Amino acid sequence: ELKIARTTETRSTCPYCSVSCGVIIHTLGDRSRNVTPTVVHVEGDPDHPINRGTLCPKGITLKQNIVNDRRLTKVMYRAPKSAVWEEKSWDFAIDRIARLVKKTRDEHLVEKDAGGRTINALTAMGVIGGCTDTNEMNYLLVKAFRAGLGVIPIEQQARI
Repeated sequence: ELKIARTTETRSTCPYCSVSCGVIIHTLGDRSRNVTPTVVHVEGDPDHPINRGTLCPKGITLKQNIVNDRRLTKVMYRAPKSAVWEEKSWDFAIDRIARLVKKTRDEHLVEKDAGGRTINALTAMGVIGGCTDTNEMNYLLVKAFRAGLGVIPIEQQARI
């Protein structure tokens, strides 16, 4: 019996780059009450007009991104000068990030250049988007950090 014989097929888009290849994600356990659904196979969608069933080396590893016992699913925090990682809440992490971003912007924003022109540039902080982010996510990342905060050093894969 094939490993996908009793699975549910879900068509989706690979998140790794701006090509937007079609994928079929096979999950097992979707229709059972007491079973947590799990991804058992990911393959290229042969009916998709962009990739016609093929996937690049990153796309073919999509299952390992979803089902991975080493994947962090909770916030881990290491205090400055500490050697110990602690489990923290998402509220703690979001609050800490917001406070540090505001502190950095308040202390390091360059509002005017040497000629007196308004530039509102923040070079004391950088932002990196990942290849697993969608183009839309990277677009919002650029808008929020460049236009909203003045961050100049931004790198992400979407090239927008």
